[in-house]
Amino acid sequence: MLPALIGLAAAAGAAGAAGYQSMAPTGQWYGRTFATGARGSRQIALTYDDGPNDPHTLKLLDVLAKHGVHATFFMIGRYVRERPDIARAVAEAGHVIGNHTFTHPLLIFKSKEQTRTELTECRSALNDAIGEHSTLFRPPFGGRRPATLRIARDLGLTTVMWNVTGYDWNAPPASLIEAKVARQFHAGGNVILLHDGGHRALGADRAQTVIATGNMIRRYKDEGLDFVCVTEMMRAVGYQSSAVGP
Repeated sequence: MLPALIGLAAAAGAAGAAGYQSMAPTGQWYGRTFATGARGSRQIALTYDDGPNDPHTLKLLDVLAKHGVHATFFMIGRYVRERPDIARAVAEAGHVIGNHTFTHPLLIFKSKEQTRTELTECRSALNDAIGEHSTLFRPPFGGRRPATLRIARDLGLTTVMWNVTGYDWNAPPASLIEAKVARQFHAGGNVILLHDGGHRALGADRAQTVIATGNMIRRYKDEGLDFVCVTEMMRAVGYQSSAVGP
């Protein structure tokens, strides 16, 4: 009886670990992803998910421009279809734009065919709106399994995760977003997850994220850190990718 119980416990533990790895931002069990630069590099990559979003993506562009910072935006294809003008504004400002699927599903529960469709339809929406863009891909909620990453690779996409998050999807005060980021912060090489939109609908309130962004840029620039796009951070560590961008 004891060996059987031990076997069941081990199986449960393995299942739990596998489930964790399917969502863990820096987990590498299911395939290689880019989640962080070199510690001590003094680089920070601001990344924003779930746009384009009116009006907060445009307000965020103003803040980034004021500080001379370029960021990486992972856009939802159906929103790009609705607001291609905002997607174009992001591209014209020199920011990197990546694929965040067409409808923002949790891909670990989607078939291979559904996953491929989500990625190709988002790419098509971006192509129509802005033309050439990066080959970066971020899975919604961070959810992926081996098939997800294989399909992304087959489509020439490089999967990008993160190692710091502002936990801003429920629009907390800017001070709380900043505190959450600070608690996870390393000396450098940080890929920070923030949101300029919301996956449920256009018009999500991201005013506090916009405020937090300005405050964090000022703070970390004063500390001598350098804000870069994900593509630049990848090049700095020699991460092989077909991604394009500044």
